[in-house]
Amino acid sequence: MRALPEDLDPGRLCQAWIVTRADGTVLGFTDHDRDLSVDGVTCRAGGGWSPGASETAAGYAAGQGAALGVLDDAGITATDLAAGLYDGARVAALRVDWRAPTRLVRLWTATIAAVSREGEAFKATLAGPLADLERVAGRTFTRLCDARLGDARCGITPPAGAACDKRWATCVATFANGVNFRGFPTAPGEDFLTLYPVEGERNDGGRR
Repeated sequence: MRALPEDLDPGRLCQAWIVTRADGTVLGFTDHDRDLSVDGVTCRAGGGWSPGASETAAGYAAGQGAALGVLDDAGITATDLAAGLYDGARVAALRVDWRAPTRLVRLWTATIAAVSREGEAFKATLAGPLADLERVAGRTFTRLCDARLGDARCGITPPAGAACDKRWATCVATFANGVNFRGFPTAPGEDFLTLYPVEGERNDGGRR
Protein backbone atom coordinates (compact mmCIF):
# COMPACT_ATOMS: atom_id res chain seq x y z
CA MET A 1 0.00 0.00 0.00
CA ARG A 2 1.29 3.47 -0.92
CA ALA A 3 0.36 6.56 1.07
CA LEU A 4 -0.73 9.56 -0.96
CA PRO A 5 1.26 12.78 -0.45
CA GLU A 6 -0.38 15.22 1.95
CA ASP A 7 0.01 18.08 -0.53
CA LEU A 8 -1.78 16.22 -3.34
CA ASP A 9 -4.56 18.26 -4.96
CA PRO A 10 -7.88 16.73 -3.77
CA GLY A 11 -9.24 17.45 -7.24
CA ARG A 12 -7.00 14.70 -8.59
CA LEU A 13 -8.48 12.03 -6.34
CA CYS A 14 -11.22 9.57 -7.21
CA GLN A 15 -12.65 6.37 -5.80
CA ALA A 16 -12.12 2.88 -7.16
CA TRP A 17 -13.57 -0.46 -6.12
CA ILE A 18 -12.22 -3.89 -6.99
CA VAL A 19 -14.53 -6.89 -6.63
CA THR A 20 -13.02 -10.39 -6.55
CA ARG A 21 -15.50 -13.25 -6.83
CA ALA A 22 -14.98 -16.72 -5.38
CA ASP A 23 -14.49 -18.11 -8.90
CA GLY A 24 -11.52 -15.78 -9.42
CA THR A 25 -13.27 -13.24 -11.68
CA VAL A 26 -12.12 -9.69 -10.91
CA LEU A 27 -14.10 -6.55 -11.80
CA GLY A 28 -13.18 -2.93 -11.22
CA PHE A 29 -15.26 0.25 -10.99
CA THR A 30 -14.47 3.94 -10.51
CA ASP A 31 -16.37 7.18 -10.02
CA HIS A 32 -13.93 8.95 -12.36
CA ASP A 33 -15.21 10.02 -15.80
CA ARG A 34 -12.98 7.58 -17.67
CA ASP A 35 -11.67 4.06 -17.16
CA LEU A 36 -8.55 3.65 -15.03
CA SER A 37 -6.06 0.82 -14.58
CA VAL A 38 -5.73 0.37 -10.81
CA ASP A 39 -3.61 -2.38 -9.27
CA GLY A 40 -3.58 -4.14 -12.62
CA VAL A 41 -7.39 -4.10 -12.89
CA THR A 42 -9.37 -2.03 -15.39
CA CYS A 43 -11.83 -0.02 -13.32
CA ARG A 44 -14.77 0.98 -15.48
CA ALA A 45 -16.23 4.48 -15.32
CA GLY A 46 -20.00 4.50 -15.00
CA GLY A 47 -20.02 0.81 -14.21
CA GLY A 48 -23.06 1.06 -11.98
CA TRP A 49 -21.38 0.53 -8.60
CA SER A 50 -21.32 3.01 -5.74
CA PRO A 51 -21.12 2.35 -1.99
CA GLY A 52 -24.10 3.77 -0.17
CA ALA A 53 -24.74 3.52 3.55
CA SER A 54 -21.72 2.97 5.76
CA GLU A 55 -21.40 1.04 9.00
CA THR A 56 -22.55 4.15 10.91
CA ALA A 57 -25.90 4.27 9.12
CA ALA A 58 -29.05 3.32 10.96
CA GLY A 59 -30.23 -0.18 10.23
CA TYR A 60 -26.81 -1.73 9.71
CA ALA A 61 -25.03 -3.81 12.33
CA ALA A 62 -21.44 -3.12 13.33
CA GLY A 63 -19.07 -3.74 10.46
CA GLN A 64 -21.76 -3.66 7.79
CA GLY A 65 -22.55 -1.29 4.95
CA ALA A 66 -24.13 -1.36 1.52
CA ALA A 67 -23.22 -0.91 -2.11
CA LEU A 68 -25.77 0.17 -4.68
CA GLY A 69 -25.65 -0.37 -8.40
CA VAL A 70 -27.33 -0.92 -11.73
CA LEU A 71 -27.14 -4.18 -13.66
CA ASP A 72 -24.87 -3.95 -16.68
CA ASP A 73 -24.20 -6.60 -19.32
CA ALA A 74 -20.54 -5.57 -19.40
CA GLY A 75 -20.19 -5.64 -15.61
CA ILE A 76 -22.51 -7.07 -12.96
CA THR A 77 -25.23 -9.02 -14.74
CA ALA A 78 -28.61 -10.31 -13.58
CA THR A 79 -27.61 -13.86 -14.55
CA ASP A 80 -24.47 -13.80 -12.40
CA LEU A 81 -26.36 -12.35 -9.45
CA ALA A 82 -29.06 -15.01 -9.70
CA ALA A 83 -26.39 -17.71 -9.86
CA GLY A 84 -24.91 -16.48 -6.56
CA LEU A 85 -21.54 -15.68 -8.11
CA TYR A 86 -21.19 -12.58 -5.93
CA ASP A 87 -21.98 -14.31 -2.64
CA GLY A 88 -18.90 -13.99 -0.46
CA ALA A 89 -17.02 -11.86 -3.03
CA ARG A 90 -14.27 -9.62 -1.66
CA VAL A 91 -14.51 -5.86 -2.17
CA ALA A 92 -11.58 -3.44 -1.84
CA ALA A 93 -12.13 0.31 -1.82
CA LEU A 94 -9.27 2.56 -2.90
CA ARG A 95 -8.58 6.28 -3.27
CA VAL A 96 -6.60 6.94 -6.41
CA ASP A 97 -4.75 9.78 -8.13
CA TRP A 98 -6.47 9.61 -11.51
CA ARG A 99 -3.47 11.18 -13.26
CA ALA A 100 -1.16 8.53 -11.81
CA PRO A 101 -3.30 5.55 -10.73
CA THR A 102 -0.28 3.78 -9.26
CA ARG A 103 -0.51 6.34 -6.47
CA LEU A 104 -3.26 4.96 -4.29
CA VAL A 105 -4.31 4.11 -0.77
CA ARG A 106 -6.56 1.25 0.31
CA LEU A 107 -9.46 2.52 2.39
CA TRP A 108 -11.21 -0.66 3.46
CA THR A 109 -12.00 -4.23 2.50
CA ALA A 110 -15.22 -6.19 2.96
CA THR A 111 -17.11 -9.23 1.75
CA ILE A 112 -20.53 -9.33 0.12
CA ALA A 113 -22.84 -10.96 2.66
CA ALA A 114 -26.08 -10.71 0.66
CA VAL A 115 -27.43 -9.29 -2.60
CA SER A 116 -30.98 -8.19 -3.37
CA ARG A 117 -32.53 -6.92 -6.61
CA GLU A 118 -35.18 -4.35 -7.42
CA GLY A 119 -35.77 -4.27 -11.16
CA GLU A 120 -32.54 -3.28 -12.87
CA ALA A 121 -30.92 -2.14 -9.62
CA PHE A 122 -29.21 -4.18 -6.93
CA LYS A 123 -28.05 -3.69 -3.36
CA ALA A 124 -25.14 -5.62 -1.89
CA THR A 125 -24.77 -5.85 1.89
CA LEU A 126 -21.08 -5.55 2.77
CA ALA A 127 -19.65 -7.15 5.90
CA GLY A 128 -16.36 -5.75 7.15
CA PRO A 129 -13.93 -7.22 9.69
CA LEU A 130 -16.06 -6.04 12.64
CA ALA A 131 -18.90 -8.27 11.46
CA ASP A 132 -16.82 -11.30 12.48
CA LEU A 133 -17.17 -10.22 16.11
CA GLU A 134 -20.92 -10.82 15.93
CA ARG A 135 -20.72 -14.21 14.21
CA VAL A 136 -21.84 -17.11 16.38
CA ALA A 137 -19.27 -19.88 16.53
CA GLY A 138 -19.61 -23.35 18.00
CA ARG A 139 -22.68 -24.95 19.53
CA THR A 140 -24.88 -24.12 22.50
CA PHE A 141 -24.37 -26.47 25.46
CA THR A 142 -27.95 -27.45 26.25
CA ARG A 143 -29.95 -30.52 27.20
CA LEU A 144 -32.24 -30.02 24.20
CA CYS A 145 -31.41 -31.18 20.68
CA ASP A 146 -30.38 -28.35 18.33
CA ALA A 147 -31.13 -30.23 15.09
CA ARG A 148 -34.35 -29.78 13.11
CA LEU A 149 -36.62 -32.76 12.81
CA GLY A 150 -35.81 -34.47 9.51
CA ASP A 151 -32.66 -32.49 8.62
CA ALA A 152 -29.28 -34.04 7.79
CA ARG A 153 -28.12 -33.90 11.41
CA CYS A 154 -31.32 -35.50 12.65
CA GLY A 155 -31.04 -38.22 10.03
CA ILE A 156 -34.59 -39.56 9.97
CA THR A 157 -37.62 -39.12 7.74
CA PRO A 158 -40.41 -38.16 10.15
CA PRO A 159 -44.01 -39.28 9.63
CA ALA A 160 -46.38 -36.67 8.21
CA GLY A 161 -47.49 -34.25 10.91
CA ALA A 162 -44.88 -35.42 13.40
CA ALA A 163 -43.45 -32.91 15.84
CA CYS A 164 -40.47 -33.02 18.15
CA ASP A 165 -40.00 -31.17 21.44
CA LYS A 166 -36.19 -31.60 21.24
CA ARG A 167 -36.05 -33.71 24.40
CA TRP A 168 -33.99 -36.89 24.82
CA ALA A 169 -36.96 -38.95 26.02
CA THR A 170 -38.98 -37.98 22.95
CA CYS A 171 -36.10 -38.71 20.58
CA VAL A 172 -35.68 -42.20 22.02
CA ALA A 173 -39.27 -43.24 22.72
CA THR A 174 -41.03 -41.62 19.75
CA PHE A 175 -38.42 -41.68 16.99
CA ALA A 176 -35.93 -44.34 18.20
CA ASN A 177 -33.21 -41.90 17.16
CA GLY A 178 -31.09 -41.53 20.27
CA VAL A 179 -27.91 -42.19 18.28
CA ASN A 180 -28.44 -38.87 16.43
CA PHE A 181 -29.58 -36.80 19.41
CA ARG A 182 -27.79 -33.44 19.15
CA GLY A 183 -28.19 -32.25 22.71
CA PHE A 184 -26.51 -33.02 26.03
CA PRO A 185 -29.21 -34.79 28.07
CA THR A 186 -26.99 -35.41 31.10
CA ALA A 187 -25.81 -31.81 31.37
CA PRO A 188 -26.52 -30.32 34.80
CA GLY A 189 -29.12 -27.57 34.90
CA GLU A 190 -28.96 -24.30 36.83
CA ASP A 191 -30.67 -25.97 39.79
CA PHE A 192 -27.69 -28.31 40.12
CA LEU A 193 -25.78 -25.51 41.86
CA THR A 194 -28.30 -25.42 44.72
CA LEU A 195 -28.82 -29.17 45.18
CA TYR A 196 -27.56 -30.91 48.30
CA PRO A 197 -27.89 -34.46 49.66
CA VAL A 198 -31.15 -35.17 51.47
CA GLU A 199 -31.57 -38.15 53.76
CA GLY A 200 -33.96 -40.72 52.38
CA GLU A 201 -33.69 -39.55 48.75
CA ARG A 202 -31.65 -40.82 45.84
CA ASN A 203 -28.33 -39.00 45.83
CA ASP A 204 -26.83 -40.59 42.75
CA GLY A 205 -26.85 -37.55 40.48
CA GLY A 206 -30.18 -38.47 38.86
CA ARG A 207 -31.80 -35.24 40.02
CA ARG A 208 -29.69 -33.26 37.58
